Amino acid sequence: MRAPIISLFVFSLFAALPQNPNQQTLHSGIDTSLRGLSASSDGKILYATGSNGVILRSPDSGKSWARLQIPDADTADFRGVQSFGADIAYVFSVGNDNKSHVYKTTDAGKTWRTQYSDSRPAFFLDGLVCRTERDCFAISDPIDNKFPILHTDDGEHWAELPKATQPTALPTEGVFAASNSSLILCGPNNRDIFFATGGPAARVFHSTDNARTWTVANTLILHGTASAGIFSIACSGRTIVAVGGDYKNPSVPQTSILYSNDFGMTWTSPKKSTEQFRSAVTGTNSNTWLAVGTTGADISTDSAAHWSSLNHENANAILSISNNRAITAGPKGTITQLNLP
Repeated sequence: MRAPIISLFVFSLFAALPQNPNQQTLHSGIDTSLRGLSASSDGKILYATGSNGVILRSPDSGKSWARLQIPDADTADFRGVQSFGADIAYVFSVGNDNKSHVYKTTDAGKTWRTQYSDSRPAFFLDGLVCRTERDCFAISDPIDNKFPILHTDDGEHWAELPKATQPTALPTEGVFAASNSSLILCGPNNRDIFFATGGPAARVFHSTDNARTWTVANTLILHGTASAGIFSIACSGRTIVAVGGDYKNPSVPQTSILYSNDFGMTWTSPKKSTEQFRSAVTGTNSNTWLAVGTTGADISTDSAAHWSSLNHENANAILSISNNRAITAGPKGTITQLNLP
C-alpha cells in the first residue's frame, strides 16, 4: 500500500572546500554512509541514498536537500536509486533474510510503494538500472549457483527471469552493491546489459538480448577473497572501464583499474593508475573518466590510459552530471560536487 512519508528535513548548501576551489560540499553531517546517486537529465533534481533509511532529494542542483522516509524502513540500507524527471524514482534496499526490496515513488517521495520483495534467505539485491521509467533490471547475489535477474516492462510489476536464462556463478562469487554500478546498460538505446563480479574471480558478464543469454570475460582486477573484485563498471561508446580491488586493504598496491576498447571482450591495464582500491567509476565523455574510493578520487583525460590523483576524499559513489560536473557520495552523509576544467 502507498503510505505518506513520516517526516521531512531540509538542508542548506555548504560552502566550497577552502583547499580546493573546484570542489564543493553540497551536503554532510548525518550518521549515514551514502552509496546511491541519481540525477535528472538536466542535472537539476538529485537523489542520494544510504544506510539508516536515508533518502535525500534536491530540487535545485544541490543547493537544498529534503530527507524522505519510507515507513517501516528506518534501518534499511538503500544502496541505489534511479530517478526520472521531477516525480518518479526507484530505490532498493539490501540485505539477506527478506531485507532486499524495490520501492517506487511517483510523487517526488511523498509516498512510496513496495514493488518487489523476496523471502528467500540468500536473496540480496546488488544493483538496479533502467532504460526508461518502465523498463528496468535488477540483480541479486547467486542463489543455487545462479545470478537471479529481475525485470519490469511496465514500471509496476517485477518478475524474476527464468532460471534457465540466469548466468552461472562460481562458488562464492558475487556482485558488489557498493555504489549501484556493478550492473549497467550500454550501447545504442542502452540495449546491452553488463554486470561485474568479485570473490574467486573478477568477471564481466554481457548480454545483448535482454538477459536471455550471456557471455563472460575474465579480468585481472585483484580478486581471490570475499572483499576483492570488480566493484563498478561504466561505459561510453565502445569503451568500458572497470574498477575495484580489495576494500579491506585499500592502500595496498593492487590492480584496481582496467579498460576495454572493444565492448568488454578484452581488457587492458592503464599505463599509469592509482593502484589503490576504487569503488565507483563514471565517464563524463569518451575521453574523461573519474574513479573514487576510500583513499580519494582519480581522473583520466585520455580514455582511461593514464590516471592522476584528483583529491584524497573518501567516497563510495560518483555520478557524471555533465562534461564538467560530477557529484560523489560517501560517509557521514557527504555529497561533493566536482567542477572539472
